[in-house]
Amino acid sequence: MRRVHCALLLPATAGLLACGTSPTNGVPSDGLLALGTWGGESAGVIVNDTVAHVHIGCTYGDIRGRVGLDANGRFTKSGSYLLRAYPVAIGPTMPAQFEGRVAGSTLTITVTVRDTITNMTVVVGPASTRLGTEPRMANCPICRVPGDRASGSAAPLPGAMHAHWYDWLLGRA
Repeated sequence: MRRVHCALLLPATAGLLACGTSPTNGVPSDGLLALGTWGGESAGVIVNDTVAHVHIGCTYGDIRGRVGLDANGRFTKSGSYLLRAYPVAIGPTMPAQFEGRVAGSTLTITVTVRDTITNMTVVVGPASTRLGTEPRMANCPICRVPGDRASGSAAPLPGAMHAHWYDWLLGRA
């Protein structure tokens, strides 16, 4: 049995309607991660034709190109990630491995980052998102267009987390 799955995309210049059939296991018939905004609690993924832009908490990164899914809705892709993204983005971006699974309209994603500054491996996630849902980022801004940090709404981090957010992210605070 197949059902039609549609996502309304709202790029900065115009709205587009992207539709494709999907089998009941949630993997689109084209075998690609659906275009659009996937949102969750402190997480968001913005997927377009050239990049999947991932925010988890106060961090973000990119997977270049379309993301292919296997028959079980899983993917593993290399990309880049910025661990020190808020309150001031401090680079460089670092090599990262993005692993995810789509089940219906839910995407669960985990990012493993090779922190070349501290010479550590940092795991961000897992984070759960839903297609067509606005990300709820709490104190951290999200890009509205992949790579566009200026359009997010910056809010200060609470209390001690402002000074020690990176330690908090690594579980050292």
